[in-house]
Amino acid sequence: MNRKSSWLHLAVEFGLLVLCCAGFAQTPVSPQALGIFEEHADVGITPRKGSVSYDSSAGEYRITGGGANLWERTDAFYFVWKRLSGDMSVTADVRFVGAGVENHRKALLMLRQTLDADSPYADVALHGDGLTSLQYRTAKGEETLEVQSTEKSPLRIRIERHGDQFTMYAGKPGENLVRSAPVTVKLGDPIYVGLGVCSHDANVLETAVFSNVSIEQLTSSGPRNPSNVRSKISIYDLEAKNTQVVYTADKLWEAPNWSPDGSYLLANSGGVLYRFPLRSDGSAQPEKINLDAAYECNNDHGLSRDGKLLAFSATHAPSEESQVFLASSEGANPQLLTPRAPSYFHGWSPDGKWLAFVGERGGEHFNIFRVSANGGMEERLTSLPVYDDGPDYSPDGRSIYINSNRSGSWDIWRFPADGAGPADGKAERITSDDLEDWFPHPSPDSQHLVFLSFPHGTPGHDVKTSVELRMMPMPNSDGAAAVQNGSVEVLTKFFGGQGTINVNSWSPDSKKFAFVSYELLP
Repeated sequence: MNRKSSWLHLAVEFGLLVLCCAGFAQTPVSPQALGIFEEHADVGITPRKGSVSYDSSAGEYRITGGGANLWERTDAFYFVWKRLSGDMSVTADVRFVGAGVENHRKALLMLRQTLDADSPYADVALHGDGLTSLQYRTAKGEETLEVQSTEKSPLRIRIERHGDQFTMYAGKPGENLVRSAPVTVKLGDPIYVGLGVCSHDANVLETAVFSNVSIEQLTSSGPRNPSNVRSKISIYDLEAKNTQVVYTADKLWEAPNWSPDGSYLLANSGGVLYRFPLRSDGSAQPEKINLDAAYECNNDHGLSRDGKLLAFSATHAPSEESQVFLASSEGANPQLLTPRAPSYFHGWSPDGKWLAFVGERGGEHFNIFRVSANGGMEERLTSLPVYDDGPDYSPDGRSIYINSNRSGSWDIWRFPADGAGPADGKAERITSDDLEDWFPHPSPDSQHLVFLSFPHGTPGHDVKTSVELRMMPMPNSDGAAAVQNGSVEVLTKFFGGQGTINVNSWSPDSKKFAFVSYELLP
């Protein structure tokens, strides 16, 4: 231990640590007691000192704080934080303990420049009387401003940072949170990010409980969909509830399919398709499929149920946009199925007679189409001027599942396999929560529907960010399609997005599925 660390140890031991000009006083709590956070302190003038406890089994932070207010030119509250840089979101379910003394006691999601009492900041403050507001101070020592939410006594609150803009969300878990107008505050990285409580009366303490707390880094600076990544082709095991990485490389790999006999995966990289035979030790190495190099393949491809045919999307002269082609499973004799472009393959019908694909046909929206495996005219299946994507057939062939923004957010929908009907009147919404859901894939045994979920507000899928693979019971072919609250399960969270699971990747026995996660390279 060096002299500096020895001095700090002794100072904390005897309660003599003095941090000048910071405006806060720290009380010792072991690091493991802070969950995802790193430090804690009273900020500003707080005659009665706050505290924090973390229940790891329940995932709850119980924070007690004092302080006269967070308002005007100075603040006083108890704060639990970590330091972060870049764009991010902070989300939590919040409840107060007891009736309280002051109606304007505050539970906070705080993003702050410093620990000074007059620091610039932005927060979402849930008040004791139910008022919820986006509070902010644009410069050191300036007056606090606010934007009030239309939501009264929300159970869930969120603050998002995108550059210099901060936005508040409030509402109920499982529903779309109501968004405020953004405000602008210039904070230099790194910033203090965390949870806080202010009693609004310096002579009393108030307590709030924060649960389902998450901090997600959002990638909006630089390329939204970076290609300078380490790719991990992985397999998720439903029974073991774990992930096995079968191949890692410092280049972009995308969209694994599973062969119908279960012996290999199919994935793309650099415009080329590769087969990954699965070894007994759980590893795999790429073997190039013998497809003419003139076909620049993208991440939309898949094998027919009998394993004999390979559908893929690619750019091929003279077209400069993606089209759908059909070849043997070895890549021989490719045939063009969609002369019109752009077109992106996504799913085979179970009987092998149809290929479902996404196409843009005049205008700025995408709809779902199908084409016979024998060739012929394409058939339009949806028609509204929206963005539909990711069509995949149910195993019984009766329905096609898609993701769409037709409801205002990205959700999972389905419609009959022969089309959604006039004005898409036969389309049914499946998911409707706060996340942006993409690429639904039914399991071969019709028991599960797995899909990829982006953070709320993500405008599309051509991005890499913090994502979730989620699963729900397969909706019945007859009756209500909408998912019931609590039936969606989060399987795993990671850095991913475009290329993670664009096409169906279930194993033939429905026990596993494949996907790709990513790490940014320097």
